[in-house]
Amino acid sequence: MRDVLVVNAHLIRDRSTLVTNGWMHVSDGKIAALGSGPAPQVEGTEIIDVQGAFVAPGFVSTHSHLFTSASRGLGASEYLYGWATAMYAPTARCTPEQMYWHTLHGALDVLANGVTTLFDFNDPRRPWAPMVQGRRQELPPLRPFEFGTAQLDAKVASGLRTISAIQLESENDDPEKAFEDWAATVEYLRGQDRSLALDAAVYGAVQWAPNPAVAELEVRAMGEYSVLNQAHFLETPEHVELQQSKFAWYADAGALGPQMIFGHFVQTTPAIVEAVADSGAAVSWQPVANGRLGSGFADVVGLRKAGVRVGIGIDDQACTDLSDPWQAMRFGLFGTRAHQQDPTVLTPADVFAMATQDAADVLGVGDRVGSLDVGKFADFVVVDPRDPDIGPVRDPLASYVLAMSLRNLRSVYVGGRPVAHGSRSTHPLADECRRRIHALA
Repeated sequence: MRDVLVVNAHLIRDRSTLVTNGWMHVSDGKIAALGSGPAPQVEGTEIIDVQGAFVAPGFVSTHSHLFTSASRGLGASEYLYGWATAMYAPTARCTPEQMYWHTLHGALDVLANGVTTLFDFNDPRRPWAPMVQGRRQELPPLRPFEFGTAQLDAKVASGLRTISAIQLESENDDPEKAFEDWAATVEYLRGQDRSLALDAAVYGAVQWAPNPAVAELEVRAMGEYSVLNQAHFLETPEHVELQQSKFAWYADAGALGPQMIFGHFVQTTPAIVEAVADSGAAVSWQPVANGRLGSGFADVVGLRKAGVRVGIGIDDQACTDLSDPWQAMRFGLFGTRAHQQDPTVLTPADVFAMATQDAADVLGVGDRVGSLDVGKFADFVVVDPRDPDIGPVRDPLASYVLAMSLRNLRSVYVGGRPVAHGSRSTHPLADECRRRIHALA
């Protein structure tokens, strides 16, 4: 792999470190050195002159569903379960091969928008069925094993770094078979390129489960395979008491701890927040999706004050309709300030961290991604405040969060290699993927 030297950059290394007139040396896909002033002369190195643009860490999403990329605009005025019924319809009968292209479409989309690491929920093998009070009204048969592995293949092929959550399909009479199938999928993932397929995780499903045995099986998987578990939890304002009662299932099963992440986490109680904080569990915050679906606004300020780790997730392309990390940062920032009527409760630096380093820490990969530090993967974005021009940059980090957008995103790099320029993917299958997705509609 050829070395790269980025020069003439405003390096945003993390929430508190800006390097003006900066340079960054990339070797073997990782950051080898960086500094300010004249760049070192490294023979045989490709020079990337960004001409004063921002160079910042690639965004990290703590919660996404890549396969939904071609299902946007559906259920536009529905709560969670009505939206889900509409959104799942286009992919309900997909073959493994078709699901490969759906997932690749989603992965290339987020990469082109500056997201370089992502926690993704594999679409489960059991198709979606309508929910009443958080419970399935029917139990469709499982789709083939390859339905899951095709999604894993697409993620690796895209060049996106992912942690893939796989559901234990235990809503049957044989939980041991469900565990074996889950474990086989995990082993398949762990045989892939581990610089991209960072690891597997449990797709927490207690929110829709009929009994506490589901939580117990998930905890077994967490322990035997040393993986994270992220559960969609306390999300919708429908049947809140039922949702809250299921928190005890996780607590009693022993799930609470640093391996546990609660996604959405809107309909909480003080006791639940205290238990999560005391255990070291984390929260994935989806401000845009929660707004789109009328779910409510998570008390992120209260969670952070309690000591809970929080990272932002861009969520579905089908329930945010854009995989836009700036949209997520600003919606979260402005909504929180408006809700609390206080502009000091959350800062641009806070949401930037929650979309980069804090998100990486929540996912347990903060030693590899999330900031521009020596030894980490060279995953970065080039963002130009002069195209379109915003005028003089007086506060770089505030301007990056408040005034930049996808219009300013010039290029995206993963491991020092370009994966997108402007809004266009550089992937060799990008055009074919677009054609196939439209042909499937």
